[in-house]
Amino acid sequence: MFKRNVKQIDEIILRTLRVQGLETPLLQKRLIDAWPAVAGEMVARYTQNAVIRNQTLYVHLSSPALRAELSMRRQELVQQLNAKVGSQVIADIRFN
Repeated sequence: MFKRNVKQIDEIILRTLRVQGLETPLLQKRLIDAWPAVAGEMVARYTQNAVIRNQTLYVHLSSPALRAELSMRRQELVQQLNAKVGSQVIADIRFN
């Protein structure tokens, strides 16, 4: 008999994404999509744009008061967003 090399489909997909260089952009997209769920619906209404550069999430908010409040919760938001995605995607958040 021959020995089968059976692998889980998620392992195969993740390896393929990693080889093609698509794993990081996919995780970044998931993290940005998770922003309204983690930050809250009210915060999402004031969010105009969110981008990731060099492991930093830059969030443009239209409310200066909200910007100041969220700045104090930065590390908590970083942990919650990374946990939601299941990987260490960002290390910091900057609000502007």
